[in-house]
Amino acid sequence: MYSGKSHKGSDLNRTGYFPVKLNPSRLWWLAGVAIFLIMSGCATVGPDFVKPEAQLLEDWTETKAPELSTGQADYNNWWQVFGDPVLDNLVQKAYEQNLSLQIAGIRIYEARAQLGIAIGSLYPQQQSVSADLATNKIGVEDTNLVDSTFNSLSLGFDALWEIDIWGKYSRSVQSGVAGVQTSLASYDNILVSLTAEVARTYILIRTLEQQLIVAGANVDLQKESLWLTEVQFKEGSVSELDVAQAKILLNNTQASIPRVESSLRKARNALAILLGMLPGQLTEILKSPGEIPTATETVIVDIPNNLLRRRPDIRLAEMRIAAQSPQIGIAKADLYPHFFLFGSIGWQSSDATTAVGGNNLNDLFSYKSLYWKAGPGFSWDILNYGRIKNRVRVEDARLQQLVVDYKDTVLNAQREVDDAMVAYTRSKEEEYFLKQSFIAAERSVKLSLIQYKEGVVDYQRVLDSLRYLVTQSDLFTEVSGQVSTNLVATYKALGGGWETRKDEDILSEKNRNEMIQRTNWGKILDPEALNMTDDTNESKGLQQPDW
Repeated sequence: MYSGKSHKGSDLNRTGYFPVKLNPSRLWWLAGVAIFLIMSGCATVGPDFVKPEAQLLEDWTETKAPELSTGQADYNNWWQVFGDPVLDNLVQKAYEQNLSLQIAGIRIYEARAQLGIAIGSLYPQQQSVSADLATNKIGVEDTNLVDSTFNSLSLGFDALWEIDIWGKYSRSVQSGVAGVQTSLASYDNILVSLTAEVARTYILIRTLEQQLIVAGANVDLQKESLWLTEVQFKEGSVSELDVAQAKILLNNTQASIPRVESSLRKARNALAILLGMLPGQLTEILKSPGEIPTATETVIVDIPNNLLRRRPDIRLAEMRIAAQSPQIGIAKADLYPHFFLFGSIGWQSSDATTAVGGNNLNDLFSYKSLYWKAGPGFSWDILNYGRIKNRVRVEDARLQQLVVDYKDTVLNAQREVDDAMVAYTRSKEEEYFLKQSFIAAERSVKLSLIQYKEGVVDYQRVLDSLRYLVTQSDLFTEVSGQVSTNLVATYKALGGGWETRKDEDILSEKNRNEMIQRTNWGKILDPEALNMTDDTNESKGLQQPDW
């Protein structure tokens, strides 16, 4: 309520606030307090990010094999070792069109927007401009106002800035930067898996196509054998049993073809999905059946220590630690008092008529309508009943889980590399012996057919040779595909393939345009803005970005 009293040198304004008299000594005192609080912001609590240690092999055992060698390797476009233009085209299309990869790319920009929120917390957390025009009705008997109904008008600005004494908000920025790098490592991890899966599926398609070709060749050979038995039976040289056995073998071989064709259709559909295409749209890209891709070069394997730098899943595990580590400091900061600066300034007037005179809404911007207040303050959650300490413990337990997960990821990465390399080298050996066996089986069929015509051997010898040829040809074709598939697994285990995004735009033009049409993204969606991340996962990569 208004008192209606006058004060010497300063009339009480109509808002209940005394008119402002700027006191320089008071302003310097407030400025000194603010400077002291800001300068005290170096007391950042909580642990800094520390890259965890993990067990590493000194070298790979399998590099002693002739197919492998140790040295500096570039796995940027590892699929090009197969020298297959169709595979190169498929990998490029998968990078441009795969939907799961696009989702992972959009998550990077989501993380960058989250980082922007964290950076904004470093500045005054509360800033608001307010204005109102109100009609008031009060009891005349309880006031000096002549009019019981009057209008009031106000305009003001309020701000509150919690000083980052304990590093709560700077820790949030650190966590946000690590969050961006986490999403980028996740994108790279998906890209590595996608590239390997495209190559593996393509090799499977070519393997199944070769199995169909081999099955067709065996059918032709068995038809020739059936014709020969029928001729021999008509001439009375053999019994009908030879004809029946020849038909059984031919029908069994022909029955295997639909099963392979079904597997081939499924593999093509799977590849179409990887490329973000509808099933059946790969005919023009795959063209006619081709040979199984083979690598003519010796595979160069990097030392185990470089896995920490190259494999995205290891970097992902590390960046999760980097994002979680500041959370301990954020939680621990609540154990200490929160210091802040606050202030408000504005104008307020009314058209109420008092016993000593009248007022006017037009006086809003006059000196006597001005009010303000400012100063430092603090708050401290002293009776939290252990909630804050337990929150710190929760965050620390989560951090330790991620540390152990990182060590487990490194161990499994080395296991995957060793498994893939031993599978590759041993399948190469198996392929060599199967090739010799296949050649011998072909020779056996030719010799048995000649001897059968001449009556030297019975048809059982021919039948055994034909069956063995079917088995060996299928097995040889399958293992040939496994050799290339195991090589793909080796490159995947070594973490190759994610480097391709360095020269490409992570966000497709279509997705970018749709997002821009809905929301003002500023410069966040610019491709060059991703330069704020550091591909080496050192702590220097956790600094505040310049955007």
